[in-house]
Amino acid sequence: MKIQTLIDRPILSCVISIFILVLGLLSLPNLPMEQFPDIAPPTITISATYTGANAETVQKAVIAPLEQAINGVENMTYMTATATNTGQATITVYFRQGTDPDMATVNIKNRVAEAEGLLPAEVTQTGVSVAKEQTAILKFIALYSPDDRFDQNFINNYLKINIEPRLSRIPGVGNIQVFGGDYAMRIWLQPKAMAQHGLVPADITAALGTQNIEAPTGTLGEDSDHTFQYTLKYRGRYESASEFGNIALKALPTGEVLRLKDVAHIELGALTYATDVRIAGHPGSGAMITQVAGSNANEIITQIDKLAEEISAQLPEGLELADVLSAKEYLDASVKEVAKTLALAIILVVLVVYLFLQSTRATIIPAVAIIVSLVGTFAFLYVAGFSLNLLTLFALVLVIGTVVDDAIVVVEAVQVKLDGGHAPYKATTSAMAEITPAIITTTIVFMAVFIPTAFLGGTSGTFYTQFGLTMAAAVAISTINALTLSPALCALLMKPKTSRKSFGARLHMAFDASFARLTARYTQSVQYMSRHKWLAGAALATAVALLALMLKTTKTGLVPDEDMGTVFVNVSTPPGSTLEQTNKALDEIEPLVCNLPQVELYSRMAGVSLIGGQAATSGMFILRLKPWEERTGWQNSIGMVIGQIYSRTANIGTAQVFAFAQPAIMGYGMGNGIELHIQDRAGNDIHKLDEYAKKFISTLNARPEVMMAYSMFDNKYPQYRVEVDAAQCLRAGITPADVLGVLSGYIGGNYVSNLNRFSKLYRVMLQADKESRAGKDALANMFVRTGNGQMAPVGHFLKLTKVYGAQTLDRFNMYNSIAVNIMPADGYSTADIIEALKDISAQVLPAGYSYELGGISREEAQNDHTILIFLLCTTFIYLILCALYESIFIPLAVLCSVPFGLLGSFLFARLFGVENNIYMQTGLIMLIGLLSKTAILLTEYASRSRRQGMTIAQAALSAATVRLRPILMTALTMIIGLLPLLFASGAGAEGNLALGAGAVGGMLIGTAALLLTVPAFFILFKKIEEQIMPRHENQK
Repeated sequence: MKIQTLIDRPILSCVISIFILVLGLLSLPNLPMEQFPDIAPPTITISATYTGANAETVQKAVIAPLEQAINGVENMTYMTATATNTGQATITVYFRQGTDPDMATVNIKNRVAEAEGLLPAEVTQTGVSVAKEQTAILKFIALYSPDDRFDQNFINNYLKINIEPRLSRIPGVGNIQVFGGDYAMRIWLQPKAMAQHGLVPADITAALGTQNIEAPTGTLGEDSDHTFQYTLKYRGRYESASEFGNIALKALPTGEVLRLKDVAHIELGALTYATDVRIAGHPGSGAMITQVAGSNANEIITQIDKLAEEISAQLPEGLELADVLSAKEYLDASVKEVAKTLALAIILVVLVVYLFLQSTRATIIPAVAIIVSLVGTFAFLYVAGFSLNLLTLFALVLVIGTVVDDAIVVVEAVQVKLDGGHAPYKATTSAMAEITPAIITTTIVFMAVFIPTAFLGGTSGTFYTQFGLTMAAAVAISTINALTLSPALCALLMKPKTSRKSFGARLHMAFDASFARLTARYTQSVQYMSRHKWLAGAALATAVALLALMLKTTKTGLVPDEDMGTVFVNVSTPPGSTLEQTNKALDEIEPLVCNLPQVELYSRMAGVSLIGGQAATSGMFILRLKPWEERTGWQNSIGMVIGQIYSRTANIGTAQVFAFAQPAIMGYGMGNGIELHIQDRAGNDIHKLDEYAKKFISTLNARPEVMMAYSMFDNKYPQYRVEVDAAQCLRAGITPADVLGVLSGYIGGNYVSNLNRFSKLYRVMLQADKESRAGKDALANMFVRTGNGQMAPVGHFLKLTKVYGAQTLDRFNMYNSIAVNIMPADGYSTADIIEALKDISAQVLPAGYSYELGGISREEAQNDHTILIFLLCTTFIYLILCALYESIFIPLAVLCSVPFGLLGSFLFARLFGVENNIYMQTGLIMLIGLLSKTAILLTEYASRSRRQGMTIAQAALSAATVRLRPILMTALTMIIGLLPLLFASGAGAEGNLALGAGAVGGMLIGTAALLLTVPAFFILFKKIEEQIMPRHENQK
């Protein structure tokens, strides 16, 4: 279909645009909304519990066989493992981006099944869980008792029984992690009473195994002539503490029956007493809710909030439900900020267009182009399976200045024809005949910039794909609009300028006069540069050199650290501290941290932290800050809040405090620094690894690139090494296993049976009461039954040696490791740290020791695609231009404008303190396309003028003069449209700044350099081309 047909049929052109609008509006409500697309790598977590075992035992007996089975599973990239002194084993396996997480889960389960035969019976009894790690946290809700009416155990199980199941049924809700243990029937054994009656823990286990059971007892009268049949119903498992207390253990010589309550205290308690959760200073419990990939976060949270209102109305008096963390708040606030920026950008762009076109009728055409292109892009997002996230929204902000460009070119070309005396219809058809090839060429070039990014892998590839393809789709729609609706509207709406004497007309005349003077000066500058082409070459060489320097020295990162409205405070008490001592330290820190004026609500946990894991020495606070609009000003920024926390807790001597903001991307760990794992690949002692790790850290801290390097690992936790005298055991007619079984039953705690209550299955746990296992002397009251039936203290068969060891042991890719977190100093990038690590490793680590990066640092190191992307984009542009111009030289004139723009981006990044991250890089990709697109307007016109008989210099000068107005309109609409990004505040401000600084600086400096140097480069390369390929030119 010819363009003239669409001009002749304006209704058809309108229908095409309306069709695009309707598709976009229908797609918008169906787009899932989330902060980021699913960019964290698929992660599978394997968890197991070896009750009573220390970290070293867990590592040898549980983690080692599981690791051997799992290693090498399809698409795996690396794995980490952690063993704790509480008997917990956790293995986390990371997969390549794009791996199907469901298939990965199945593969892991198959590998785990192969290893289960090698695991201790106690581990297989409790089960090994394999679960997909859901990284997108939706909410952290808290249930607490403001008047302290209920204890934590009741609150925790009320949440698990009455709230968690209802939340799990909401579509899109992934995993719900409740901080705290289930109910458990606790049998607190009294070792002295047990010894008096000749009992050991194994006897209690045996009694439970024979009496606390479910049994199928059949039916009486079945298949008989009787009138009725009766189903036999055994009472089944016991449910109450009194029923368990009446379990018969043995018959006494007096004829009485010894029951469990005679040797133990029984109560419905908690499965674990290792954690203590308080909300705003009151007993409570918390639940972390995650999102299924691809679901609509906003919609899910809305449903959760609605359900929470229903639940709150049904809560017993004395219980309250509260939000400690909600992704919707940041998502809503950041989307609101982007929407404000989008609206402001559209208004500013329209004003700039009006200033240049000086006609309300003419301004309507680009304004319509913006609306059609942006709304139509929603249809593309839906078809492509993309979500409405910060990346795609930022792409729409950036693309405003680009989509209006095609409409500006059309309107400006038609206006020139109208000013030349043509009628509107004739002006439109004549202008479209001239500019259609340029519009199509520039669109192909612009889209070619983004298409290569769709083939990049990893996390950064996901960023580039969604961002780039969104922009490419918007530009494609704007081109369709420019070739259909825009010319039809030009023929209908645009009129030749009249010589009225109104104020507006006088203003327009003044603007035209000023612009004419600007054009005259610009023409002189182009003539000067054309005569002194070496200046353009020198400027290009200088720009390339400075760009190379900027690329090397600008701080890098994956995404900027945003103010997400949440601060985590990690607390570590000295090695060997009990949960009670940790609580005392938290009591001391709580008023200092939680009474900050910026804090709205907080939760407190003892026995667990996001960095230290589950340990008696770990504690944490989650601080929910007040909304962004209530925290205006730099003094209320999240960085200042963290600074106040450190200053207030500087004199705390009972604990180490570490505060950090919620990471922008979940799924890569909780710290914001560089994650490093120092490995022992020689299989030496952990003390040796600790020694080298400390040297490594001290050397790191002496480097200028490092602000702080630290590790949470500590090898000074007091322990006793247990040695069983096997010879003494043989003399007593027992085995070492009998002795260790007594220790396990009394001290470690055993999972021995089950009970049904509240429609759920709970565990029955066997352990000595806490007074009977308070210290080393307690072993004197624990007895083992010898071969002749006598009771002997276990201390006779044991030797305890005081040693020091670790609270947790880590492994990275099957090697013992120590995790180190590194905070780069200002002005230094991840790349600088990586180079420093290579130097330090060579100095400090001997043979058999090495290091690997983990988390987001590993992703940054492996996916630094900045230079590759520049090369890909410029290569694609060059090849396409070679094909379109049938020339290998003219495209070089176009590409010579790119280094100036990139240099401008990095200069503005330095000026505004922005790091070279994904946001800035996506802006740079757009910049390469837009500068190339703008330069094509010059070279395409100059090439056509040369073919019409002008000299090369005349063609270049003519193109520069004629194209100055549309080029300035394009640049100014882009720059002014993006100015709101530079001054954004609140949620998402750092991302706005990273995008805005790079794009505005690049367009400002790039356009100025382009206008001056591209004509000179065109003259240079055109002369070279005509000298080398004279026949080709003559044929033209």
